[in-house]
Amino acid sequence: MSSSDEQEDEELQKAIALSLQTSQPRTATTAPTSEQQVISLDSDASTTDDEAPAVPCPLTSLQAQTLEPAPVARAPGILGLDRKLMEQERLARKRKVSVSPPPLRKSFKTSKSRSKTVRRPSAGPGAQVSCPAQTGNLLYANGAIKKTWAFGYPRENDIKLEEVLQKKDLTLAVLSSFQWDVEWLLGKISMDTTQLVFVMQADTDEMKVQYRRETAAMSNLRLCFPSMEGQINCMHSKLMLLSYPQHLRVVVPTANLVPYDWGETGIMENTVFLIDLPRLSADRRVAIADDMTDFAKDLIYFLQAMGLEQTIIDSIRSFDFSATQDLAFVHTVGGAHAGAHEPWRRTGYCGLGRAISQLRLASDKPLNIDYITSSVGSLNLDFLTALYLAAQGDDGLTEYTWRTQVSRKKAKAAENDELLAVQKEHAQKKTSDGLRIYYPSLETVKASRGGPENGGTICFQSKWWNAPTFPRELLRDCTSRREGLLMHNKIIYVYPSPHESAHSPLTCWAYIGSANCSESAWGKLFKDRSTKQPRLNCRNWECGVVIPLRRATTMNPGYDPGYKATPGTMAQHPGGYEGFIHIPMEWSGKDYGDGRIPWFKPG
Repeated sequence: MSSSDEQEDEELQKAIALSLQTSQPRTATTAPTSEQQVISLDSDASTTDDEAPAVPCPLTSLQAQTLEPAPVARAPGILGLDRKLMEQERLARKRKVSVSPPPLRKSFKTSKSRSKTVRRPSAGPGAQVSCPAQTGNLLYANGAIKKTWAFGYPRENDIKLEEVLQKKDLTLAVLSSFQWDVEWLLGKISMDTTQLVFVMQADTDEMKVQYRRETAAMSNLRLCFPSMEGQINCMHSKLMLLSYPQHLRVVVPTANLVPYDWGETGIMENTVFLIDLPRLSADRRVAIADDMTDFAKDLIYFLQAMGLEQTIIDSIRSFDFSATQDLAFVHTVGGAHAGAHEPWRRTGYCGLGRAISQLRLASDKPLNIDYITSSVGSLNLDFLTALYLAAQGDDGLTEYTWRTQVSRKKAKAAENDELLAVQKEHAQKKTSDGLRIYYPSLETVKASRGGPENGGTICFQSKWWNAPTFPRELLRDCTSRREGLLMHNKIIYVYPSPHESAHSPLTCWAYIGSANCSESAWGKLFKDRSTKQPRLNCRNWECGVVIPLRRATTMNPGYDPGYKATPGTMAQHPGGYEGFIHIPMEWSGKDYGDGRIPWFKPG
């Protein structure tokens, strides 16, 4: 593992800490006690829409890890929880009705970077949200893609966190995030009727013990800490499993569980994928996970890797995942992946390539790839080519072979090396021609509503930009269609090259998730020194969903599959995406050849 990769993740961690609240170390959970009972996603299976959900029982054990809670300065402890004060504020909010949050106020936080931030409104605009009533018809039965609501902007195909959670009927919520504002989050959940599992980052056993101690009085909350051993640096995944009496809602946002990511300060925007899956009757429950869709299998694989309680994982089989047949759940599991069963094929960029093949989207034709990212790593053309090949359906072995294969016969060595060099050069040329990375310039951040003091969660290092191997020509300025907003999105749009004939927009696909454009987010395939076999090294935990454009007519019945589908228009705009997948940025992103410089993290 290169020192630049380690520095990249260290700097990313520090940069993310420049949030709108003081950053502190992460938390952990306690081991189960003899009094704790088993919980699962189908613990409410016997209730009906007319019945009140069962009162949550105490939680059991878990083990997950990642999360940087955003403690409130006045509250004690790492998680920033002051239960008495929270209850007082909850009652105060019930008595007070406000139409809009107070004006944004600037305050200095006492983090290492001493960055200025915009304080979130204490009551927040979310208190006035009227969530859609839950009916027999599932709200997102075919899935949906929404932009996050942003205060001060018109409501159009957007969604608030309250509308995602629908707390009135929520019985169990499994929540995973990198950054947290726990007090703010708990104000949006009915604590009397909802069981909670927080999947958080805790780097040490001491942190876990402290997190558990701070939440010990909350009998309906359990903490799960994924492994942070060895090379793992960041539990960055964002995922929600929300259980209701009649269905399970799977949510994959690009947003952390903090108010500014969900629009409450009107400075940042994100994207959300969500789908509602109906509960199966007892006689139809899936006996084994192998009988489920690939989406469900990979979701279960990821949850098991994180260490989520097995009863919760098993209860996933109580829901009908058939609506995910044409979707893929992709992930990066932190750590090293090697062995007889080739686990490296299932995760990271290797797993992305596998998913593209399973969805019958693999292609050896040139592609256009537009990657929106809120963080840029120490990039080079070798890594980006591996990512490009994964978008074509490659399992990672093509680029791996170029780096590692040596001919056993000296007579053929030169010929073999020359062939591999030609293949590599050809692939890198296609990558350079087809890939664009959208990241905001200094000018864009300065012109945003929040300004530079609120760009701390958007990070890039000048030393990486100035490295001779960094492909500057691939970077584009990222400007929001909602003027003045900064982006925390991680979205990939993939579509055929306009130079290819007879292509259809229905061969396009998009990724929405937590993975930024970095080797830390997607991993890298190496040759294991002892076994001489492939080994995938991943420094982050990530997850996301792949959505084929052919899914558009199902997710949006009014979608016109012929819209902007000609090669000429696709050169300027990914054909067919408009009206289906949220497009947050201006496609005519300017390159950095006109004197523009990227936004670099403060400090």
